[in-house]
Amino acid sequence: MILKNVDLKKYNTFGVSVNSDRFATFSSLDELEQILAKRNKSKILVLGGGSNILFTKDFKGFVIKNEIKGFEITNRKNNNVYVKVGAGEIWHEFVMKCIDLGFAGVENLSLIPGSVGASPMQNIGAYGVEVKDLFLELEAYNIESRKLKIFSKEECEFGYRDSIFKNKLKDKYIILSVTYKLDLKHKINSSYGAIQDELKKNGIINPTIKDISDAVIKIRSHKLPNPKKIGNAGSFFKNPIVDKKILYDIEKKYNKIPNYPISEKKFKLAAGWLIEQAGWKGKKIENYGVHKNQALVLVNYSDAKGIDILKLSNQIINDVKEKFGVILEREVNIL
Repeated sequence: MILKNVDLKKYNTFGVSVNSDRFATFSSLDELEQILAKRNKSKILVLGGGSNILFTKDFKGFVIKNEIKGFEITNRKNNNVYVKVGAGEIWHEFVMKCIDLGFAGVENLSLIPGSVGASPMQNIGAYGVEVKDLFLELEAYNIESRKLKIFSKEECEFGYRDSIFKNKLKDKYIILSVTYKLDLKHKINSSYGAIQDELKKNGIINPTIKDISDAVIKIRSHKLPNPKKIGNAGSFFKNPIVDKKILYDIEKKYNKIPNYPISEKKFKLAAGWLIEQAGWKGKKIENYGVHKNQALVLVNYSDAKGIDILKLSNQIINDVKEKFGVILEREVNIL
C-alpha cells in the first residue's frame, strides 16, 4: 500500500519529525518492482533502520522502506561458512544469530544500530573490524534499468565508512541481500584496550566470541544512548585521518592525543577526543546537544529540528578546525 504525507519520525533514530510525500514498504523484489512502477519520476529514498540519517526538511519524493528478510547458509568451505542475509534484517539480530550458531567475525560489531543493507553501504566498523573484512558479495537492484547485479568486494570500492553506494552509485541501486564470509574456526579480536579492560574486569582470560560480543555490548551501552530513549544516529562524525606532520604539530601542545597508525605517513585521530577538548562534550542547547558520555554523538532530547542539529555540527566542525587545524567529516547522511 502506498501512503501519502507520512510523518517519518518513527522511521529515523534521530526521531526528527518530517513528512514524505509518499511512503511504502517492500519485503520482496516483486513488491519493490510494483512500487517503482508507480514512482512517476518521483525522487526515491530507500530507508532501512533509519539509523544513519538526519532529516533537515520534508522529503519531496517517495520513501520506500526495505523489509526484505532472510538468513540462508549458502556454502561451507574449509573453516568458513557463507551466509546470505536479507537487507531488511536488523543488524544486531543478525550478529546475535551468528554468535548463537558459532559463526565468528561479526562479534566486534555487536549493537550497531541499523539494517543489514546499510552495513556495506556505510562499511560499518567498530573495535578493529569493518564489514569489508567479512564481505563476500551483495545483490542490488538498479532503479533505472530494473536489472539485478551482483557486486563483488572490489566493485563495492570500500573505504573508511564509505563505499561506491555513497558516491558514484548513490541513489542508483537498492541493496536486496548481502553475503558474508564467516569463520567456523574462531579468531578472537580483542586488540582494543576497552575490550581488554572489560574482559579483565570479568576475569576472562580465554574469551569466546560471545564474551567479545558481551564486552562490546556493555561498552557501547555505557557510551552510547539508546535511540529508543534519546534520539541519535550513533557516531555523527568520522575519525579523521591526518598526515604525520599534522599529528606532530598537534602533539607539540597536546602530547596525549589518541592516535592510531594507518601507515607510515597516515594516522587516525579520535574525533570524540577532539570534540571534547573543544569543549562540546555534554553541552545541551535547548532540546538537543552533545551526549554526556560520548562527544561523537549528537542527540535529540525532545522534538528538536534536524536543521538545528545540523547547525550544531557546523559549530563543532568550525571549533575543532580552529583549535587543531583538523576538519571533521560527518558520518551521518544529511537530507
